Amino acid sequence: MLVAALVAAAPAHASSTAHWAPVVRRVVVREQPNASAPAVARLATVTPEWTQNLVLVLGKVGGGRTWYRVRLPILPSDSTGWVPRDALGNLYTVRTHLYVDRSSFTATLERDGRTIFRTRVGVGRPSTPTPAGEFYIRDAVDGFHDPFYGPIAFGTSARAALQTDWPGGRFIGVHGTNRPELLPGAVSHGCIRMTNRAIRKLAKLMPVGTPLTIT
Repeated sequence: MLVAALVAAAPAHASSTAHWAPVVRRVVVREQPNASAPAVARLATVTPEWTQNLVLVLGKVGGGRTWYRVRLPILPSDSTGWVPRDALGNLYTVRTHLYVDRSSFTATLERDGRTIFRTRVGVGRPSTPTPAGEFYIRDAVDGFHDPFYGPIAFGTSARAALQTDWPGGRFIGVHGTNRPELLPGAVSHGCIRMTNRAIRKLAKLMPVGTPLTIT
């Protein structure tokens, strides 16, 4: 049963398995698993990068209609809400989790609870900080034709209160850089930067839907 497999708002390093699903129709997210509950947000089927939108699924309730509790790409950080099951596609499982430690400028990817990748990174400056919290990897994008982002970039559900380096602003990306000499350190407008060699390796190991913990 999925009820046993899904865990709500698990603390860092608590579980090595997570679940995500694509958003297959525009939907209003509710505070509670009820169509009459107050609205929290609206989810579209595509991201600002024109990729398939997806959500991290944290739990579910059944009954007359099944509802999923999902993590949301909105402010404030760590926002969650409830969407009906029929607004989402198939459920997928990931066994990876990306951890970013802002104090040590380190990104660590775990699979099944074991470290498989680690690198030094750049994070937001004090005036434009990278937000702390629980998020997820929402998409992978290449073909920027802009060396600033490196060869590949990951969009996340993390939002910043101020403008970031990410196209369209205010979302937090994980991407390469054309200024590796600046790393590690607090050097960005909020995004998480790593060397191009590191981001290429990460792209081979980390699927979309991977939970992201920033401390």
